[in-house]
Amino acid sequence: AGTADGGERSPLLRGTPLKGCRAACAAVLAVEGLERAAFFGITANLVLYLTSGPFGWGGTQASRACLFFLGASYLLSPVGGWLADVYLGRYGTVALSFLLYLLAACLLPVATWLDGRLSVCGQLPADTIQNCSWRRGGTCRGQPPQQYCAPTIYSGLLLLALGVSSVRANLTSFGADQVRDRGGDATRRFFNWFYWSINIGAVFSLLVVAFVQQNISFLAGYLIPVACLALALLIFLLATPTFITKPPTGSQVSAMIKLALQSCGCAWLGGTGARLSARRREAGDPLLNGGAQPGAPSLEEDLANFQVLARILPVMLTFIPYWMVYFQMQSTYYLQGLHLYIPSIFQRGQDRANTLQGYTFPDAWLLLANVVVLLALVPLKDHVIDPFLARRRLLPSALKRMAVGMFFILASILAAGRTPGWGGMLPQGQQGLGGRSAPCPHPAGVLERERLQYVRRNQTVPQLIGKDRYLAATLPIWWQVPQYLLIGVSELFASIPGLEFAYAEAPKSMKGAIMGLFFFISGVGSLLGSGLLTLLSLPAHGWMRCPEDYGSINSCRMDNYFFLLAGIQSVTCLLFAWISRRY
Repeated sequence: AGTADGGERSPLLRGTPLKGCRAACAAVLAVEGLERAAFFGITANLVLYLTSGPFGWGGTQASRACLFFLGASYLLSPVGGWLADVYLGRYGTVALSFLLYLLAACLLPVATWLDGRLSVCGQLPADTIQNCSWRRGGTCRGQPPQQYCAPTIYSGLLLLALGVSSVRANLTSFGADQVRDRGGDATRRFFNWFYWSINIGAVFSLLVVAFVQQNISFLAGYLIPVACLALALLIFLLATPTFITKPPTGSQVSAMIKLALQSCGCAWLGGTGARLSARRREAGDPLLNGGAQPGAPSLEEDLANFQVLARILPVMLTFIPYWMVYFQMQSTYYLQGLHLYIPSIFQRGQDRANTLQGYTFPDAWLLLANVVVLLALVPLKDHVIDPFLARRRLLPSALKRMAVGMFFILASILAAGRTPGWGGMLPQGQQGLGGRSAPCPHPAGVLERERLQYVRRNQTVPQLIGKDRYLAATLPIWWQVPQYLLIGVSELFASIPGLEFAYAEAPKSMKGAIMGLFFFISGVGSLLGSGLLTLLSLPAHGWMRCPEDYGSINSCRMDNYFFLLAGIQSVTCLLFAWISRRY
């Protein structure tokens, strides 16, 4: 076992450095794939889980719980990064976070069976019966006076989010530590394959775990994520001899905050640093006179790191609108898909309509378009495109790739649909006006604007999804695919280089905190997107206000919401181009 300067531990496993590096990277990628499979397995049907029989939460209550978990799993990321930098190191933080993650995830399958649910939640309150006017009369099961098991569920989700966020903030940089000594090209390739492993986990969850939860049982469906986490922790611990581990070096977050407050109102960072340094020298500061504790950063190092942080932050903050658009995949894009024509996978017979009603193409599977494009393009980029450009010295920097990704996500929110005629896709008698296929949208139109034109022309078809009936435009759902594909390409150019940039540019003693900040900003983007949507749903002339038609967006102006996001992202693209040129 080797210990390098500063307490860094070299791999305990004997052998060539290259083999040890490959084994460590393979272990990290396998662990990440399993962790993402567990994460997506937990979130895919969380709303359905909470609205199902044992809990009986309302749809809005369940959605709020899901959004709470997703937001917390990003916003708590700096906590895990700070913990690694100051106390535990990245290896220790990842191991303990996985243990917390695993224990918290066990709550979900335990609560699916009666005895386990009674032990953690208590007795189910009595149901109420209420009139359901939006169901056109009649009665339905009402909500209990309080959400059943809410304190336990929210506490469990909070602990789960803390485990998720700590793993997310540290596993990325821990994996990059294994190849850092091999140069920037090795780091870039690691982040490509790290993102690829994320999407392998997503495919497994969308195709297998979500299907089991919805069609077999939630007990089996939530035992799979628990098994994935247990296997991930086991692989991580067994691979310990192959890892390069680095001790906590202390975090300079508090020092950065103090310097930021002291420099507030000064003309330029460099002048501020010189003045602060001069004042402390005159005062005989022990940090500048050799009296600091071994390994503690000097004032000059603090100031240098502060300057680096001041350069990184504007770049990272411009990602907020990017994430506002990105998270539309799980919200408005999904909602839009419910109001487009979704074809049946199987042909229905008159006598088997009830049996096959659940076999329409799942709207959520459109997320696979985003995942598959990354699974295909990451190996192509890593093995063909990047080496080709590198040989000709044309490989763009991370900032230039991020700028390209910004424009791709702008194209997604502006994506237009042009249908050459889809009459054969529609059910007999529902091809549109005059018994023929619906006319082609204008080539410059946005998909949502064209969908609304179909609705206004009465070119609609009623469709049953689950237990809810939607009045959908006859425009097929396949025209959403470009939106998801463009977001996938944008991740290749923006999100992956963004991870690489945050790791490479962060000061050594703040890598965990900066990686946590990167994920924190994505959570901010998600919350701002939700907040903007809430603001536009207010009664006073909100674009997304649709009080007269429960559950439908046919009288909303979601196209205006998309245009607003596109305008924000357009300004961000220009701002990012200006910042990257001055970086």
